[in-house]
Amino acid sequence: MKKVLSILAVSMLLIGMLAGCGGGKSTEQAAAKKEFVNIATGGTAGTYYPLGGALAEILNKNVANVNASAQSTGASVANINLLKDGKVEMALVQNDIAYYAVKGTEMFTGKQVPSLKAIATLYPETIQIVTVDKTGIKSIADLKGKRIAVGAAGSGTEANARQILETYGITYDDIKVQYLSFGEAASGLKDGNVDVAFVTAGFPTAAIQDIAAQHKVVLIPVEADKADALIKKYPFYAKVTIPVNAYPNQAADIPAVAVKAMLVVTDKMNADLTFNITKAMYDNLERLKAAHSVGKMITKENSQEGMSIELHPGAAKFFK
Repeated sequence: MKKVLSILAVSMLLIGMLAGCGGGKSTEQAAAKKEFVNIATGGTAGTYYPLGGALAEILNKNVANVNASAQSTGASVANINLLKDGKVEMALVQNDIAYYAVKGTEMFTGKQVPSLKAIATLYPETIQIVTVDKTGIKSIADLKGKRIAVGAAGSGTEANARQILETYGITYDDIKVQYLSFGEAASGLKDGNVDVAFVTAGFPTAAIQDIAAQHKVVLIPVEADKADALIKKYPFYAKVTIPVNAYPNQAADIPAVAVKAMLVVTDKMNADLTFNITKAMYDNLERLKAAHSVGKMITKENSQEGMSIELHPGAAKFFK
């Protein structure tokens, strides 16, 4: 009987040890589980794309078990839809477009995205109204009857173009609208198929630099009184100056308006991961500065300027 009891005891001990080992393995596997973070950016000729690539590098090097990658997209509006559909985990967007999405207005009328949460605002995105000297166009008032690239259909740039033109009393009925990406608009200006292009991005923008390599670029100003009227109706805008020599042969400062670029996720991302992502980004700002000149404008101190939606709890914890 004692022998039987001993065998049973040993058997139970072995079963317990095996169960313990199995439990440990499961915990270890869970700890090592990779978090895939796909970052939606914008077109390759814009500012989001290089910044998104740099951010992916930062996360891969500094956040444990994260596999991050950046992908070229149609920018703000497309990015919010990708987030909503669970096709990406993080995105760069304009602050005005984020607001429209959360509130269900403008291009998100009837398509509200209440799950959208912010990590931080990053830098001003200037609405650059670009032509070449051979068109003879010098002001927004000159745009009537002209071929105007207003950005991709339904994009953040397109909303900016429409709102600025409206402030000058110009509607799409008064111009020949062309819905083009930054790269397509640049090609159109170079080929003479487009008269003016709206480009919403941090300057200098690759698409405009591309034009300047072959033609004398002319930036069209937004006068102070018109900027004031725009800001009164759409408070996300702010006055900015495109400084002299931002582009080749630019001889003077150009008054303009801007929105804010921001980094967003959804409420599906857990707070710890969001905190770690936010910390990694602000601990490695030098990498963002190296990716694009707007990187120098990204600081922890400026992270809440122009904040248009609620912060994700993980980001809010970092900024406390």
